[in-house]
Amino acid sequence: MDVSLWLGLLLLFLALALFWRSGRARHAAGLPGGRIIYTDTRAWDATPAPLFDPVTQLTGKPDYLVRQGRHIIPVEVKSSRPPEAPYDSHIYQLAAYCLLVTREHGTRPPYGIIHYTGGGGGRSFAVDYTPALENALLDLLTEMRRADQQATVDRSHDQPGRCRGCGYQTLCEQRL
Repeated sequence: MDVSLWLGLLLLFLALALFWRSGRARHAAGLPGGRIIYTDTRAWDATPAPLFDPVTQLTGKPDYLVRQGRHIIPVEVKSSRPPEAPYDSHIYQLAAYCLLVTREHGTRPPYGIIHYTGGGGGRSFAVDYTPALENALLDLLTEMRRADQQATVDRSHDQPGRCRGCGYQTLCEQRL
């Protein structure tokens, strides 16, 4: 066989191996198919500007935004162990990113993805961005704005572990 044929076969094999490896890396990161248009991992480029909605005064930086056809899908990566179902706080965070994408890009994501990487394996959850979830998010934002106006806000849980991990533990008069 000719040397150029061997070289061509070797290059083809290397290209296929790199393509396979990039697909595995994308899957391990919890990313759906599509073009990555935004990343907040700081590993690739300078940190992009946060998304902002002047109506709700909400700002945020999803880990990834992936364009799939006419949709933009927010992806949030969590380093914790995968739960049986996503935590409510993570669902609301993802819903906030969906709202920000809607307001900044003019296109409503049909869903977003929460990917948990801890515990020796990964697990992803697709969370539908429904009108009910959007309304629950807006209600929560209203409640948070109202609480922000109060002089004191009562502790919202009875979990000592949450208090131990809280950045306000030393200042809080209601810590457990």
